[in-house]
Amino acid sequence: MHPEPTHLTQKATPDQSSPDQSTHNQYGYDSNDNSFSPSRHDGEESGRSSPSPGQGVVAANSSAIDAEADERASLSLVSRRFHGLVTTPHAWRLAFSRLFPGQEALKTLDYADDVAENDFDAFKSERRVFARLTPLASWRSEYILRTRLLRSLARGKPSELHGQIAQGSPRAASAQSGSAQITYNSNLITTVNHLHANFGTGFNKRLPSFIHGADEVGSACLSDPRNGKVDNWGTSDAINFSQFVDHYPGDPLYGLGAGEIVGVPNVMDVSRMYGMIYAEGMPGGTIYYRSTEEKRGREILQWPAGAADPELGIPNLWLAETNLETTCSVWIAKQSSIPECSDGLVGMLSGSSQGVVTSYSVGTSGLNERRIERGEVTARWVLSPGVPIVAIVADDNVSAKRFASCRIWAVALNALGEAYYLTGFPTRSLVDRKARLSEVQVQHIAWETGRTVHWNLVEQSRRIARIDPFGDSELDGSYSPRTSWKGMNLSKGQIIAETKEIQKFIQQKPKHYRKVCEGWDMRRRLEVDFANDAGFDSGETIIVIGCGLEEGQSAYIKRFTRCKFTAKADDTIDYESKVSLQSVPNRATSSLFNNGSPRLNGESSWSFDATRRSSEASLDSYESVLIEEWRTSTLGFGGLNIPRITTSATDESIYALSSISEDPLLSVGGASLSSSPTSSPLPQMPRPDSASDVPGQRARLLAIGTKTGIVVIWNMRDPISSNSQIENIVKPVRIIFTDSPQISCLALSSLCLVHGGNDGLVQAWDPLASSSGPIRTINSRFSSRARRRLVQAEASAQGVGINLFSAGAIFLDPDPTVLRGMVSLGTHLRYWSYSSLAADQYKSNKRRLRRSERGSNQGADRFSVTGRGALKDYIANEKLELEQEKQRKRKEEERLAGRFGLDLLGPGASEDEILAYATMLSEEAAASDEQRRRSESEASSAGGVPVPSASVQEPGDADADLAEAIRLSLEADDGQRPLETSSSSYGGFTVKYAKAKRSPSGSPPPPLGVAAKAIEEEEAAAEAEELDFALKLSRAEEESRGEASSGFGIQRGKGKRRAK
Repeated sequence: MHPEPTHLTQKATPDQSSPDQSTHNQYGYDSNDNSFSPSRHDGEESGRSSPSPGQGVVAANSSAIDAEADERASLSLVSRRFHGLVTTPHAWRLAFSRLFPGQEALKTLDYADDVAENDFDAFKSERRVFARLTPLASWRSEYILRTRLLRSLARGKPSELHGQIAQGSPRAASAQSGSAQITYNSNLITTVNHLHANFGTGFNKRLPSFIHGADEVGSACLSDPRNGKVDNWGTSDAINFSQFVDHYPGDPLYGLGAGEIVGVPNVMDVSRMYGMIYAEGMPGGTIYYRSTEEKRGREILQWPAGAADPELGIPNLWLAETNLETTCSVWIAKQSSIPECSDGLVGMLSGSSQGVVTSYSVGTSGLNERRIERGEVTARWVLSPGVPIVAIVADDNVSAKRFASCRIWAVALNALGEAYYLTGFPTRSLVDRKARLSEVQVQHIAWETGRTVHWNLVEQSRRIARIDPFGDSELDGSYSPRTSWKGMNLSKGQIIAETKEIQKFIQQKPKHYRKVCEGWDMRRRLEVDFANDAGFDSGETIIVIGCGLEEGQSAYIKRFTRCKFTAKADDTIDYESKVSLQSVPNRATSSLFNNGSPRLNGESSWSFDATRRSSEASLDSYESVLIEEWRTSTLGFGGLNIPRITTSATDESIYALSSISEDPLLSVGGASLSSSPTSSPLPQMPRPDSASDVPGQRARLLAIGTKTGIVVIWNMRDPISSNSQIENIVKPVRIIFTDSPQISCLALSSLCLVHGGNDGLVQAWDPLASSSGPIRTINSRFSSRARRRLVQAEASAQGVGINLFSAGAIFLDPDPTVLRGMVSLGTHLRYWSYSSLAADQYKSNKRRLRRSERGSNQGADRFSVTGRGALKDYIANEKLELEQEKQRKRKEEERLAGRFGLDLLGPGASEDEILAYATMLSEEAAASDEQRRRSESEASSAGGVPVPSASVQEPGDADADLAEAIRLSLEADDGQRPLETSSSSYGGFTVKYAKAKRSPSGSPPPPLGVAAKAIEEEEAAAEAEELDFALKLSRAEEESRGEASSGFGIQRGKGKRRAK
């Protein structure tokens, strides 16, 4: 590289100082006080540079890296040449390498295997290894998107509201001040150490639902992190499981000590789609399976009595009470790919202490022609008789394309470090769905199904025999038989001899294999990269991790990479290492004439009546032969003392799990789950031709945690050695020194690494070392008192036991652009979901709003809890309340309009028009009332009674009808009855009349008109009498007053006399 201009070195900021001088990282997050500080390193403020022939152009492009955002934005507008230089991929790659140093950050450490430092003083690599964030990534998109996502992670703003805040409430408007985390109880009584969730991919993204389990008690539950509630799945299924130490007190685990028996802690695996599988780690222990579609689980059948049959290649696994089978490892499918590719035969796998691998079904759909029950044994193999299978890993992303290419989909590891792999799926003969099979028949079909495929051994991992100078050992320590397959065309006698030999190895105790073989370790860990590609549909990587937890053992990490290459004419080809192109079955084609069986060279392959292929190797032509080899590498610890490994993890992001044939950047047929024009490469950028040209070089990271709180990260897809006889050393990508005493769990994505300590500390780190400190602390450590108790417990003879302070498991979203995940803290679960609006805005087509200068009132405030942010939250709440008030008023107006017709003239009518309309309606009502009164008076003067019409009357005629009804009731009191009907209906109600009594004379009643006149005359006479009586009273009172005033000598009498 060219030297930097002198004015750049004078522009140093506090963020460029060493980690000891400043606690702020470049994303503005202070890990000590959880506060933020402004910094020059910003997602949109990072610069660009590119080489050029002239020194001035290089200086200008180099200065762009440290310049402000507006200066760098205007740099490309200087001229056409400047624009072309700034927008080149090399400029963005150089800017990426400066902001993300990667392995360059490890130069401060002392490597024992490095050459002299002076030889590399002037050299600095610009290449960085990482897994990209988007399917169609470029250096520009990776640079901008990664910096913005890291900054969003450091800020920790919430992206979604949890159950504490109801939707539509005024508090929902201030989501910026809400919490991005939610912690709730898992309803389990011991530490949760298994987590899994389904987040969906691409356009099928969904809200997550988690399953969490504790292998100490064998219980698992489902929970919804949005409201912090645990589902009742499995709560009614109360089964007590036993541990090895409960039945065999004093006997050591893992086949150590006297070596008479094999015992392990109970093992578990969980899947959100299919449920949980749990096994007791003691001889004769049960295997338990519970589906997510069932409330109660079931015990899986292991080995019934009388199932052994040497003619069918079935050994006797139930030899004696002291040598029963112990389940040491289990696996359950996380997705539906393996059950679908295997026609429902493979859904769960288990490995036992006798070296047996068993396959179980998770059930089949009703559309499948084979009906297989949940938990049914479908296939069995003996891989390493007498040596326990300690780990099983399968490819949950297997597809028909990978299966057709004979890629590895399952790997098993035993206690001696031998790795076995499987490339084909077993097939099962058709069984009548109505037939009821016994337990022995089910076992026979399972062993027969297992012989349809063959497990291969990685030769570089073969067991190493101890030196036996006197030949005392009965069995060869470097040899082990295993179950053959039908492609070998063995005779019945050969199968019986093979079964007896396997039976002989199974009878041996663990102490025998510890004596004759080296490297007995049942605490090894297994990690597999099924998507790595080295050409010719190979490149799968198997990593065996020796933890070094027992006395006399040292930790190591071995990498085995599968390679294929074309054989030369003068090469000596071994049958074990030869893979013929003509022998690869065409699994993608089937017809009605071959019953769906695989075909070899156009001929029908094996079935249960015919063999798969002939064992005779066609070595006449080398043009169609591929040689398969396994290259070995050793992962170095970067100058650290050999640690004791406690946990390991691999990158489980979407694009880290895709092979080259599935990569949308390198393959035309590659599937892109989601993409956008801005995150895709620019049109002028060249399309990468190989994996080395892809941003990040299609790397996949592997991380291990130690007992000293150190995390070491490697690239699993680092270049392999050029010779199978030479082991190359892979250097770490980064070494992280955490504040935790021990690392209890890890999780990796393409963006960050999250570690959990046994003290409860959970932090997120950048694997590319853009910051020397943690990006964000998800959970702080527990009190110093709790940490002291942990130290005291570790020093005691009993050990820690169940640590309720420890972080048990971590699970991250496979989409690295979505900042969410979950960690278990003892019996509690903490779920986080951080906002990444800046990254989402970049991935969309909308133009991003630039932030104004600091101190101005035009831009949005950085903070939302204090200052202007709090005022804006108040304004937002008031605005929401005003909108709700408007909605209430609008609903009230709609109700009044529907009730009283206020909107008859339309919403645009004025008040004058409404008043005029009301006046017109009142005038019409008054005119109709006047007309009704006139008609009633005319009818009464004519002496007739108006008869109501049979039609429906208007509301205004109700008063007239009521008056007529009252009049008729008065007539009824006088003995008069209506002549027309005995009942009449007036104004909506019915008036009924009693039967009239006939007069003795029998004379007819007078007419209605005459009766009305008589009533009026009587009323007039009564009024005249009352008026005359009132006048008499008034005269009498006046006379009494005059007498009282004129005569004083008149004596007053009593009341009676006076009243007279």
